[in-house]
Amino acid sequence: MRVAIFRTVASVLLVVMLSGCAQTGQGIANNPKTTMGGMLGAAGGGLIAAAAGAGTAGIIGGVLLGGLLGGAVGNALDQRDKQLAAQNAQNTFEHARTGETSTWQNPDSGHSGSITPTNTFQNASGQYCREYQQTITVGGEKHQGYGTACRQPDGSWKIQS
Repeated sequence: MRVAIFRTVASVLLVVMLSGCAQTGQGIANNPKTTMGGMLGAAGGGLIAAAAGAGTAGIIGGVLLGGLLGGAVGNALDQRDKQLAAQNAQNTFEHARTGETSTWQNPDSGHSGSITPTNTFQNASGQYCREYQQTITVGGEKHQGYGTACRQPDGSWKIQS
């Protein structure tokens, strides 16, 4: 049963990712944050539905709803929002202790966000990585996500998932 659920989630995620790649250069999909937000939202929605014991239809619904919400958040952020969020993330990954939250806010758009490292570890390649939780507030609505970022040889941090 778990294998079937995993295959269903993986299949739907693959379709979502490929459809985002196929549309690159056209309209909204030209925004990589929209595409990434959609993919991360889809993955989160599918995983939450699977963890809740939803059937195949529930998982597919979770993937689709998560993808739509994630894409909308990515599209709503302007360039300054993205710059502030990226600077905050780089600084947090490099300097914040596990459990320490840092925030950013764009006074022009009113959008804001926070990021909290939840775990620090070395991966199999020897890179230092940090798992994190992130909240972005757009139009008064909070959107949450999580992922992993790893330190690159040049000292920057790259989000892996």
